[in-house]
Amino acid sequence: MKAAPMFTIRVPASTANLGPGFDSIGLAVSKYLTVDVCSHSSWECTAKTTILQGIPKDEKNLLIHTARQAAARYDKELPYCHLHLDSDIPLARGLGSSASAIIAGIELANQLCGLHLSRREKLLIATEMEGHIDNVGAALYGGLMIGTYDGKDISFLSQPIYDIELVAVIPSYELKTVHSRDVLPSTLQYMDGIRGSGVANVLVAALCKEDWVLAGEMMKQDMFHEPYRKELVPELQKLQELEHQNLYGVSLSGAGPTVLCYVKKGSAEEVKIWLQSIFSHCVVEKLQVVNEGIHIIYEQQKPIESI
Repeated sequence: MKAAPMFTIRVPASTANLGPGFDSIGLAVSKYLTVDVCSHSSWECTAKTTILQGIPKDEKNLLIHTARQAAARYDKELPYCHLHLDSDIPLARGLGSSASAIIAGIELANQLCGLHLSRREKLLIATEMEGHIDNVGAALYGGLMIGTYDGKDISFLSQPIYDIELVAVIPSYELKTVHSRDVLPSTLQYMDGIRGSGVANVLVAALCKEDWVLAGEMMKQDMFHEPYRKELVPELQKLQELEHQNLYGVSLSGAGPTVLCYVKKGSAEEVKIWLQSIFSHCVVEKLQVVNEGIHIIYEQQKPIESI
């Protein structure tokens, strides 16, 4: 048996883009990375779930690497610790697994080094590290995150979301973000940019009002990334062609290959069963929007079992 952790960090998963909100819209969803932090004589990471098997167990781990970077920004040295990692966020599936690790790493430095960072300061650090605000913002704040990063500073809006349920279609194959970005064009025609921006603007208005019928219509009209990524994710193309009375819309989750379906509240189980019959080769599961972002538990009484 090991000693009780000093504290526990819990970070939700996230989906990004929601169609035309490319690199600027994120939504926190009900999968989690949980990190029990114990004092130790060296860096060590222990995976408590098969999803995380094979990740680096020392300071090369993304979470520790992020924490050390965050501490160094403030001329602090991060003390050694043993991290016990539990997660049900699948890796390289477009559900923000790296963003959750980055947010957890920044919080680890904040706690261990007494940085007293504001939530906005944490978000700026995370956005600089990740390159865009969508996933990290949703993981940190919870709910809906709409924001932008100009290379120096962030501008954003965060609000809770209540009137929707989610069904995720998760293919068995991984899709690295770098590969998913390789298929995107380097430029867009000016008029295409104007049209795409208009669609994204209406999407934002619909999301803020929780007008999911209108939001679903705008998801169909993305011009920034989904038309180019369909070739990598055949499930997206097929889902966009399906119709169901309780299905508002679908979007590629981040860089994919997970596709999220936005469904009428109370109908997720029905839609899940329907989609599982069509996508028998995929994992199909219900998810909820979570309006609480990162959560810290300071006093854990139960010791961690030896692994």
